Amino acid sequence: MTRTDAEHALEQALALVSRAPEGGGGAGGHRTASWPRARETAAHAGAGVRARTHRVPLADALGEVLTAPLEALTDLPSFDTSAMDGWAVAGPGPWSVRTGRQVLAGSALPDPLADGEAVPIATGARIPADATAVIRSEHCHEAGTQLFADLPVLTGQDIRPRGQECRSGDLLLPAGSLVTPAVLGLAAAAGYDELSTRPRPRVEIVVLGDELLTEGRPHDGLIRDALSPMLGPWLTRLGAEVIGTRRLGDDPAGAEALLEVFTTSTADVVVTTGGTASGPVDHVHPVLRRAGADLLVDGVEVRPGHPMLLARIGSRPDGRHVVGLPGNPLAAVSGLLTLADPLLRALAGRRRRPRYTAAVQGDVPGHPQDTRLVPVLLTDEHAVPLRYNGPAMLRGVAAADALAVVPPHGARSGQELEILDLPWASGGCFT
Repeated sequence: MTRTDAEHALEQALALVSRAPEGGGGAGGHRTASWPRARETAAHAGAGVRARTHRVPLADALGEVLTAPLEALTDLPSFDTSAMDGWAVAGPGPWSVRTGRQVLAGSALPDPLADGEAVPIATGARIPADATAVIRSEHCHEAGTQLFADLPVLTGQDIRPRGQECRSGDLLLPAGSLVTPAVLGLAAAAGYDELSTRPRPRVEIVVLGDELLTEGRPHDGLIRDALSPMLGPWLTRLGAEVIGTRRLGDDPAGAEALLEVFTTSTADVVVTTGGTASGPVDHVHPVLRRAGADLLVDGVEVRPGHPMLLARIGSRPDGRHVVGLPGNPLAAVSGLLTLADPLLRALAGRRRRPRYTAAVQGDVPGHPQDTRLVPVLLTDEHAVPLRYNGPAMLRGVAAADALAVVPPHGARSGQELEILDLPWASGGCFT
């Protein structure tokens, strides 16, 4: 048995003897939630918060969600335009070339064409009145003052008529649509300078622990804080606006400071790291009780990340949420994808990610009762599990495209598993 196998077997054994009884468990007296139920609870919690809205310039709307339908403010195109560089012609050919003039994009309304006349025209330029077609430059030739077509000419060819894409007042996109770069382009083309959108949910990060270093190498029982450099960018990719990061100790002063964060932060969500288990200095649960929080999820049947939690402080329409992540790095990643991702998507008004599966390459050991989240590399045909997937390890997820959802008791090679894309692999939120 390898060391990894031995560690996994020990984890299974400890899980079997330490699991809370069916009637309750967890620090708050709650029964731990199944992994699917925890995600559903997080999404439901976010959907229950009263939505905010604001109007922002186009450049500031990227990654937010429309709170009003996007309707065309003008016809698109707003005038007949040439779809190609070439010649605008009137009537059947051959055509007499109008000398000394050409029609360019952005120029004033060109003079009408007489029957049997042709004029050079650029892509995007206005079509002269009475023109019947545009002939591409490569499909015709000049001979003296005459223009001859090399291919048959159809009435209306290579002319984009006014209103071809939409008419003024047409619905372009419904409320709830994500503002992508393409949406910005469409909004600009349709005449918008501002958009009505739902602001990004504000997140404050609180890193707990006396053993964490912010620089240099680990030494003398101290370790580097691996979560602060990771959480801010990760939460931003999930669509949040990170308004700050605090570091608090495990002493009574740290507990008091945490209570102040929970009760006075301007954030929509407070994300904590560490302190969610039942150790001697794990004070997240006691502080949440002092803050009058409602524990929505208190432990999840998932490995790594079992002691994660979700709580709400305040009334349902305007309440502040707390996502408590375990202190081990990969366990914290598990908490991000289990609780923070669905909560933030719902708070932002974004649709849930489409679910999909992939066939796993090789057998994957499972936990006897809990879901496992395993870093995988995605190929054209398989999800390939990566090593170094222990709760305290980041080496596997740093090389991964996604996490595979492994059911209790594991999966056989070729079995289809649900895949959770990592935000940088799936595009995440446009930022």
